[in-house]
Amino acid sequence: MTSPDLSALTGLLPPGALQGVVVLDLSRVLAGPYASAVLADLGATVVKVENPADPDVTRGFPPYLRDGDAELSGYFAQYNRGKLGVTLDLKDEEGKQVLRDLVARADVLVENFRPGTMDKLGLGYATLAAINPRLVYTAISGYGQTGSRSRRPAFDNTAQAAGGLWSMNGYPGAEPVRVGVTIGDLSATLFALVGTLAALRHAERTGEGQLVDVAQVDSVIALTETAVVEYTVTGRVARPAGNAHAWVRPYELFPCADGQVFFGGYTDRLWNASCELFGSPEAVTDPEIDTMRKRFDQEVYERRVKPLVVGWFAGRTRAELEELAGDLIPLTAVRDIGEVVEDPGTAEREMVVETDYGRFGTLRTFGQPVKMSRTPARPDRPANGLGEHTDRVLTGLLGYTAERVAQLRGRGVL
Repeated sequence: MTSPDLSALTGLLPPGALQGVVVLDLSRVLAGPYASAVLADLGATVVKVENPADPDVTRGFPPYLRDGDAELSGYFAQYNRGKLGVTLDLKDEEGKQVLRDLVARADVLVENFRPGTMDKLGLGYATLAAINPRLVYTAISGYGQTGSRSRRPAFDNTAQAAGGLWSMNGYPGAEPVRVGVTIGDLSATLFALVGTLAALRHAERTGEGQLVDVAQVDSVIALTETAVVEYTVTGRVARPAGNAHAWVRPYELFPCADGQVFFGGYTDRLWNASCELFGSPEAVTDPEIDTMRKRFDQEVYERRVKPLVVGWFAGRTRAELEELAGDLIPLTAVRDIGEVVEDPGTAEREMVVETDYGRFGTLRTFGQPVKMSRTPARPDRPANGLGEHTDRVLTGLLGYTAERVAQLRGRGVL
């Protein structure tokens, strides 16, 4: 094997805060791919490794961009943007050796298999850390790498159920409702990113890598806000509360002429400003509702405060209410996703980006919420085709000869 020649990757190495960081993404579906996509947005060189015969299943997920009979998954593209695509059969001994060679050059590895899967392949953390002691090995799973439940299969709904969030969501007196997005995966994504970047900082400082173990269930528990401490302090179990907060009032959804708005004028300052703005100055000094603590009382709120607020908003549209109060108090129209995508404010924050996919046309996806003044993110780069960059990565990053790459491909390893 010749010396690595990174010039072969010219044009594939993005600028950004993580420029020069090499990430191997062995993950599939959402939590792992999204985490590594964020790293790619921020400048890391992310190599997505897929089995040539069994690639990431989300390549078949809707919605699709189409060109004749050919199709491109918008789902896959959104969560795998900016990555280099390599195909590799990790059940083949030569494929395992290629991965070991990649690990020797990598800073981070991300996987979201069921715990024990990588060990069965002979590619677990201990084995790979022996090859590269500075490797940050991020493992995302349902229940984590340790504990009696670690080997259980898990999906997003598993985390919502086991983490308590499902039981808290919905309306009083009705069966609980799952959160409408895959919050188990998404929360694990964010915690995995925090752990990965912290471990990377430690590795850069000391040369010592580590295992970053993130569980979907753990991540969901950490998103239950006050439910845990409420139970441990008072014994009360959080139950569905609909659109209302557990105790902060007013802080919920209210109807208006053409839909709904969120109104959160619960502090004394915001409440007083709202009363003046909507023509109810007498409510400021009303002895039954003149303090936040009084308005928090459920009975007082339902009898005195909520009807007052409902009256303020009746007959006014969302736009009229935002125009009147949006710069003064927390009052926000409830928008559907189409309105969000087309909102000028979304464009101002570059939260919908366009990516050119050639014959498939242009794909619009959500942007990168992390805005950095000196090293801006690049969320507009396309996702990789299956194995699209295999030759350039193996020759450029590992120094393999073209002949060796051709031999590996001929044997079905790539």
